[in-house]
Amino acid sequence: MVENEISNVKKDVVVTMEHTLEVDGQEIDSGPIQFLQGHGNILPHLEAEVEGMQLGEEKEIFIKAENAFGAYEPDLEIEVSLSSFPDNFEIKLGHPMRLQDGEGHVFTGVALAISDETVTLNLNHPLAGKDLRFKTKVVALRNATEQEIAQGSLASACSACSSNDCSNC
Repeated sequence: MVENEISNVKKDVVVTMEHTLEVDGQEIDSGPIQFLQGHGNILPHLEAEVEGMQLGEEKEIFIKAENAFGAYEPDLEIEVSLSSFPDNFEIKLGHPMRLQDGEGHVFTGVALAISDETVTLNLNHPLAGKDLRFKTKVVALRNATEQEIAQGSLASACSACSSNDCSNC
């Protein structure tokens, strides 16, 4: 056996994992994800469940809403003045929008309603209040580089989708 060969998921290992995510019995996401184990690149409860999995191992992981994206908070449905949006900003009901507040913080909101003067935005995470069921399979493992360990994430890819172009995530 080669000394540097990795056979199981542990801290500072780059994991490539096939996954299917189901919410309320419906598949909402699937495909490969790649992340640096032990650095908070994925949901903490998912990371804990993946710890120790062997190369090629399959596992079904159930995460309750409060351990995923939290409870749905009605207080995060807010009204914002329509005049606070740039004139050329397209607001689509029910579609996530990247928004920025007056202090430069970027966040995502979904327009629930539009009137002549206001927009009602939902600032909850789209999966808030939802239990998650992951079907996973570890398909590749490798030692992380020193740079990846130092920065706590993958050097050249987006941890959310393993793409080199994070604008697609």
